[in-house]
Amino acid sequence: MDAAARPELVDPPSHVTGPIHNALTVDVEEYFQVAAFDRTIPRDGWDRAESRVDYSTGRVLDLFAAHGCKATFFMLGWIAERHPGLVKRIVADGHELASHGYDHTQLHQFTAEQLRADVLKTKAILEDLGGVAVRGYRAPSYSINGNNLWALDVLLETGHAYSSSIYPIRHDLYGMPEAPRFPFRYRPDAIVEIPVTTVRLGGTNYPCGGGGYFRLLPYGAFRWMLKRVNEHDRQPGLFYFHPWEVDPGQPRVQDAPLRSRFRHYLNLDAMHGRLGRLLGDFSWGRMDEVFGV
Repeated sequence: MDAAARPELVDPPSHVTGPIHNALTVDVEEYFQVAAFDRTIPRDGWDRAESRVDYSTGRVLDLFAAHGCKATFFMLGWIAERHPGLVKRIVADGHELASHGYDHTQLHQFTAEQLRADVLKTKAILEDLGGVAVRGYRAPSYSINGNNLWALDVLLETGHAYSSSIYPIRHDLYGMPEAPRFPFRYRPDAIVEIPVTTVRLGGTNYPCGGGGYFRLLPYGAFRWMLKRVNEHDRQPGLFYFHPWEVDPGQPRVQDAPLRSRFRHYLNLDAMHGRLGRLLGDFSWGRMDEVFGV
């Protein structure tokens, strides 16, 4: 992060004194749209691939309803155009509708003008179909880092109230380990950025915000880390996952690299049950309500 743009924490750890509620989030995309398959499944073949997003997202919505949980759904505009009923159900069920960009293009591929066009297009699609204001945004593959913080300015200019696009860890595909672990503005007049949750141990940030790490780690370890953030840091956690992670019956992409297939298919059959345990073990809510944005 540039020294001239020192981040300001929105809520210092001492600010939270009451019960902790964590933010539950879902990145709505098809199994074939993940970054791990970028070189295997060309974009011009997406419309010919078997769609599973109605089934998998419906399964997620049913699980949330069974546990009485509300969440924020970051949805691709590409998905919304093809599955308008899904957008309407998300809103009708009381969840927050937010933007994940139009077609999962990572932000390092955009100029500022291209990003502006992408987020405005997506915002218009979602708001037209959902009938609600879209205030939140999550960059595909957490692709905001110290090299493109200008993207946060574009989001503010285009009417978004917050971003959840930075993961303060080291990773081969994304990450900004020098970023604050809790909500911040990278300068006083910037949009609020709400990073994915990490636990700090021995001077290093470790991921405990969901995704593939939730499927990889023993459930007890993950639960301990999130509980530490709530009790030691006195901060809400932010958990994310994708609908395809509760769909073990999805088609297998055999041509993808071995590491990509390992990451994508690991413990898919256990994910639904693990989510049920997580929803019962912690208190959950929408991003806008948990963080007051």
